[in-house]
Amino acid sequence: MILNIHKPIGWTSFDVVKKIRGIVREKKVGHGGTLDPFAEGVLIIGTGKDTKRLTNITAEDKSYTATIQLGQITNTLDTEGEIIETKPIPKLNEKMVEQVLYSFLGTSLQIPPMFSAKKVKGQRLYNLARKNIKIEREPAEIQIKDIHLEKLTETELTFSSTCSKGTYIRVLGKEIAERIGTVGYLTSLIRTQVGGFSIDESQSINEFEDAWKSSAN
Repeated sequence: MILNIHKPIGWTSFDVVKKIRGIVREKKVGHGGTLDPFAEGVLIIGTGKDTKRLTNITAEDKSYTATIQLGQITNTLDTEGEIIETKPIPKLNEKMVEQVLYSFLGTSLQIPPMFSAKKVKGQRLYNLARKNIKIEREPAEIQIKDIHLEKLTETELTFSSTCSKGTYIRVLGKEIAERIGTVGYLTSLIRTQVGGFSIDESQSINEFEDAWKSSAN
């Protein structure tokens, strides 16, 4: 069974896996692509034999909508960290910001953030980051296939993007802020699409649980 679940803010991806495992009473449950706890949106869950399909689903392009708080940056590049730097925000206009966003289109190299679940030499980066240990990370090739401005204020910008597997939107947000001439971190991140799975068709955990119990009766 492949499920399109809307992961709520504050849950880890594994929290959702555990919850679904308890609902369907199936030992073998996995997810197709981690979402940060502060993020929400499409999380693909596979159960039983269908967990094998998750490898292909994880490799699909993903779409996001994200909001960057400009003028400040946290050590995690999201709302879960501490502010470590502030910087003035230049006067912005939509045309200028759109040009900055378009400059990210195409293939580039991106260094994974220290606060991430990526493993380096067998260790999760976030475990090292919490001990204030910083290590060299190999840059990975990513592809930004679509990006555009959704909303702009004096201190925030919201953008949408479709990108390849392995793209860290937190890092993209930081780099966008830098090209604008300031610093920034994500205050909101919504995954709206994974391959052919859309947020419009996502079920909340409660909706899935209710439907599952109804079908079992």
